[in-house]
Amino acid sequence: MSGAHRPRLAAGCDRPPTEVHDVALLDLDGVVYVGPDAVPGVPEALAAARGAGMRLGFVTNNAARPPEEVAHHLTDLGVPARPDEVITSSQAAASVVAGMLGEGARVLPVGGPGVATALRAAGLTVVARAEDAPAAVVQGYGREVGWAQLAEAVVAVRNGARHVATNADATIPSPRGPLPGNGAMVGVVRDVTGRPPLITGKPDPAMHAECVRRTGAERPVVVGDRLDTDIEGSHRAGAASLLVLSGVCDPATLLAAGPLHRPDLLAADAAGLLVPHPPVVPDGAGWRCGRWLATADGTGPLELSVVGDGVSGGGAPGDGDGLDGLRALCLASWTRAPGGAPAQVRARDEEARTALAGWGLAEP
Repeated sequence: MSGAHRPRLAAGCDRPPTEVHDVALLDLDGVVYVGPDAVPGVPEALAAARGAGMRLGFVTNNAARPPEEVAHHLTDLGVPARPDEVITSSQAAASVVAGMLGEGARVLPVGGPGVATALRAAGLTVVARAEDAPAAVVQGYGREVGWAQLAEAVVAVRNGARHVATNADATIPSPRGPLPGNGAMVGVVRDVTGRPPLITGKPDPAMHAECVRRTGAERPVVVGDRLDTDIEGSHRAGAASLLVLSGVCDPATLLAAGPLHRPDLLAADAAGLLVPHPPVVPDGAGWRCGRWLATADGTGPLELSVVGDGVSGGGAPGDGDGLDGLRALCLASWTRAPGGAPAQVRARDEEARTALAGWGLAEP
């Protein structure tokens, strides 16, 4: 199977991504931090990535805060960042609206202060009420968004304003579990007006274009925890992707991923930028990664077993980051006969059973 035709994740990366890509475009929630705290080990990993010569761009669909505030927060968490390294979905939305309507156009912001800040920076005129005749409503996440702002947006859109949403994420991660995101609030305006919004954040290519424009990236890798925004966005923009399991995506969701949601690389967290990634290769009726073999027989359960000699697919002893078996399962699931049932997984030995339990993959 040639490299050009390998399924996603199969090729791996024989060198650390820091040596292959010039810029890491890092999602924030679920990648750099969860709630108020940094993901353990990630500040040190990102410092090492910078030390290896990789530049970092901090990319967020959360439009609530201006870049200066985001950069200050990251620095407090031990991830030094400048405002010009932060790219928000508000900035992408503002660029799109300025391109559509021209400089000075009147726009009603809905969301946190980051929305209005980005609109002003793009040369647009910010207004406060539907009666100010805005040509567009730009809606982004904000903790204080309530009935009054949503009602103003509804009236403006019903009067002819273009509804532009910075993103459609239904949830945001938190230490208490997923909480309502901007997509839930955007749905209110959409449902009341009956008019679909223009989405400019991830996975829309406008967000990637904004990232490339601001960072000058030539060989970027998108690092994210969401299949439907980070990974799909990388596919649509033609960029490489690294999925991390420190946020909302879990192994069961990954096994069921459709073609647009399959990453190039997989890691437990952003420290995956620092290490090579093993290939996943065809092996008889299944796929092998290091010591692990995953097979799929038509519509039956996937089967996972240990068959190797303790040398991983990347040439390192043992199981590397402990995800080789999951990588093999992904390829077995993604390439199984069409029309199969949602993936169920069965262990063929005790080591595989322990691994499945650790990934939250219950046996049938």
